Amino acid sequence: MFRTTCMQVGTLCRGVSLLRNNRVVTAGANRFMSSHSTETDEEFDARYEAYFNRKEIDHWEARKAMNDLCGMDLVPEPKIVIAALKACRRLNDIALAVRFIEAVREKCGSKQKEIYPYILQEIRPTLDELGINTPEELGYDKPELALPNVYDVHG
Repeated sequence: MFRTTCMQVGTLCRGVSLLRNNRVVTAGANRFMSSHSTETDEEFDARYEAYFNRKEIDHWEARKAMNDLCGMDLVPEPKIVIAALKACRRLNDIALAVRFIEAVREKCGSKQKEIYPYILQEIRPTLDELGINTPEELGYDKPELALPNVYDVHG
């Protein structure tokens, strides 16, 4: 109920609103969106790489950018992953780095066996340089107390 009230108040502030059949109808509230992106893949990669390479990046900004990348329908290029890992190292947040690698693995989806080894191969020198372990090296891919998957039963 509170969320509905807040949305209605926000609607009232944006444009002219009419009350019709106990519903708020907004007239004049425009949404400026484009269904097409004018940014090329190279520009996209360069933008995120530059964002993570900023010296003054803080924890919130790093997490926000990683969360934005995870919300997109793509697997980040290795150079973006490398820039993110270096940002995590500058912030001294190794847990975030391992979690981001884990998120990149999950973003590979059904092509995990093809894409993830390639990404690991490309970022391996950076991982070794920064002293960051992968989730597999830490044993996070095999939880200690996990129950067997009921769908893996053979017979």
